[in-house]
Amino acid sequence: MKDYTLLILAAGMGSRFGGLKQIEPFGPNGEFIIDYSIKDAIKAGFNKAVFIIKKENLEIFKNTIGKRIEKHIKVEYVFQELDDLPEGFVKPEERTKPWGTGQAILAAKNIINEPFAIINADDFYGYDAFKKLIDYMKNIPKDINKKQYGLVGYLMRDTLSENGSVKRGICQLENNKIVNLIEAVITLKHYEMEANPLGTEEHFKIKDDTLASMNMFAFDPSIFSFLEKEFKDFLKDNINVLNSEFIISSVLDKALKDGYCDLNIIKTSAKWFGVTYREDIPLLKKVIEEKIKSGECQEHLWN
Repeated sequence: MKDYTLLILAAGMGSRFGGLKQIEPFGPNGEFIIDYSIKDAIKAGFNKAVFIIKKENLEIFKNTIGKRIEKHIKVEYVFQELDDLPEGFVKPEERTKPWGTGQAILAAKNIINEPFAIINADDFYGYDAFKKLIDYMKNIPKDINKKQYGLVGYLMRDTLSENGSVKRGICQLENNKIVNLIEAVITLKHYEMEANPLGTEEHFKIKDDTLASMNMFAFDPSIFSFLEKEFKDFLKDNINVLNSEFIISSVLDKALKDGYCDLNIIKTSAKWFGVTYREDIPLLKKVIEEKIKSGECQEHLWN
């Protein structure tokens, strides 16, 4: 049977949250957010899950989420490590911050040989998003000149936190294809949204129906070679910048500008939920309770 692989970004530090969001209990039986995403992904047709984690967290993941899902889907683990750098580069001793989502994805290059999807471990995406994602993967547009990748877009107004600013990818579209993907800090000021692209002093207003990237992508293995090339270029300029990050959205924006790929928008009726700050926890728990009451989510996911 053909593999439809879900690559799960679960190595982040959760600095604004103050801990590992990936293993914070949200469900009535101690379920993590990722439990709900994997359940939805299996229902949609995914049959393989690859977790990108820190090596020191392996036993935590295997003994919790891993143990719960291993009877329902193939599970593998890969590690994002600070010293996993291309030949010729050495990690600065003072570096403690992970290199970013781009490097995290590269950790899976040796075990994924098929089209795959990417999600964050700490975002609640909704079943329809996974269904639309796998439908896209089964019917990827044919183009001999450009790689055809996909991005599930959510309305920006549905991705904010009442408790502070958030980082989001701003999708700028032409003919249903993304032409610019701008990683920015989004702040709500006087009922208006203001964007500050990372690494700049620029600020501009955006509409509340702007599509946001929540790191839900459809790729094929060709993304790995592009990431490898770009990571080397990134390190040449940033190896000693201790807080620098090699971010997938910035890499994709470069791929668009280079004409390497098209990034097709995948629209969904699902509503995103998540936690950026610890103060966001009660709202998400309430959302899950309501989804269980309505029958949209099961109370016992894996029994």
